[in-house]
Amino acid sequence: MTVRTRFAPSPTGYLHIGGARTALFSWAYARKHGGTFILRIEDTDVERSTPEAVQAILDGMAWLGLECDEGPFYQMRRMERYKDVIQQLLDAGHAYYCYTSPEELEAMREEMRARGEKPRYDGRWRPEPGKALPTTPPGVQPVVRFKNPTSGTVAWKDLVKGVIEFSNAELDDLIIARADGTPTYNFCVVVDDWDMGITHVIRGDDHVNNTPRQLNILKALGATLPQYAHLSMILGDDGTKLSKRHGAVSVMQYDEDGYLPEAVINYLARLGWSHGDDEIFSVEQFCSWFDLDHITPSAAQFNTEKLNWLNNHYLKQADNTRLAALVRPRLASRGVAVSESPALEAVIALYKERVSTLNELADAVEVFYIDLHPSAELLDAQLGAEALPALRELLESLKHVAWEAPAVGALIKEILARHGLKMPKLAMPLRVILTGQTQTPSVDAVVTLFPRETVLLRMERQLSRFPA
Repeated sequence: MTVRTRFAPSPTGYLHIGGARTALFSWAYARKHGGTFILRIEDTDVERSTPEAVQAILDGMAWLGLECDEGPFYQMRRMERYKDVIQQLLDAGHAYYCYTSPEELEAMREEMRARGEKPRYDGRWRPEPGKALPTTPPGVQPVVRFKNPTSGTVAWKDLVKGVIEFSNAELDDLIIARADGTPTYNFCVVVDDWDMGITHVIRGDDHVNNTPRQLNILKALGATLPQYAHLSMILGDDGTKLSKRHGAVSVMQYDEDGYLPEAVINYLARLGWSHGDDEIFSVEQFCSWFDLDHITPSAAQFNTEKLNWLNNHYLKQADNTRLAALVRPRLASRGVAVSESPALEAVIALYKERVSTLNELADAVEVFYIDLHPSAELLDAQLGAEALPALRELLESLKHVAWEAPAVGALIKEILARHGLKMPKLAMPLRVILTGQTQTPSVDAVVTLFPRETVLLRMERQLSRFPA
């Protein structure tokens, strides 16, 4: 058997973290088994589906590197196929026309609620041997309902949750075509999975209640049944349902927020799946290790701190030229033009180990390309009287020293020794003058990243505030 999986989002919104994890697991399972991964856009909800949402899904998949082998397929382009299969079910006696109006259906449900029963369709138009059906009302367009079995159970061995079983008596006759002839979600899914030869359906556990209905339709069609794996939900940092404030935003928002796709992929892989104690691994390793046996049936919990930790790891490993290409447009959006000196790659090399996101990296390197004016409060807090003579001597000496970190480092140590100061007494105010930051990498490395003229200008500007 060739493994065939699918990711089938509805384009009624962006691709969020839960959907991205489903796509990743489906994609990885196909890769692990040398199978085929299919992308299917379930766009039959015409009122809510939008081209912008379709593009957001495609963009998110592309950013994560989850390329499909087939597709994307669009359900709205398969309407004739669905209508053919509905007619096939009608001809075989597995479906029937129902003329119950929405008002009658609601009244029926209200009566059942009043009797303490589960509200459902009562089967009044369901044909049975010896049963007299109501008179067909004139001018009413019927829906088509699937004739669900009324006895026995429908069960499957879920590859994540174990055996799941439903009583057929609990399932009423599902509408598979609306009065206007358009097919419904659960029916389209069945036909698509059948036609596309899907062997493994990996999806969120909010679909568990759909599965028995879909299995019964597949059986009526004589189709080969796929195996199902339902993934538990993702909770926020605080243990409640994941929402926008936790990070349940568009996948592309993670790009905007400065995360690398490989960090997001690595993080998603560990949301509900594990390979021993391994926390950091490549996409290739993940695909070789991935299985359904090690997906936990309990809810996974989103942890922003862990995502930041992973992103820091991948930033440290990333090529500086690649990071420069990602940081440059972030600076441009702030109106910051990157000059030739210092080279952006060199600044990034110095700072990338100290940040968690590309946006933080842009914050850190921005000071090398703007006319910086630190606040008076910050300067006054750092430029103590005992540091001023040493800073003035350093200013004069920097005009002549070799412009490289070892030489500048040696010069700073000499001046500290002459003035009887510890390193922080000189390094801290120097950092603030040059970068507006109290914490930076090694101060001699920071100094020599700037052009000499910029260092002298910034020091002269701030030291002039204090009379000699």
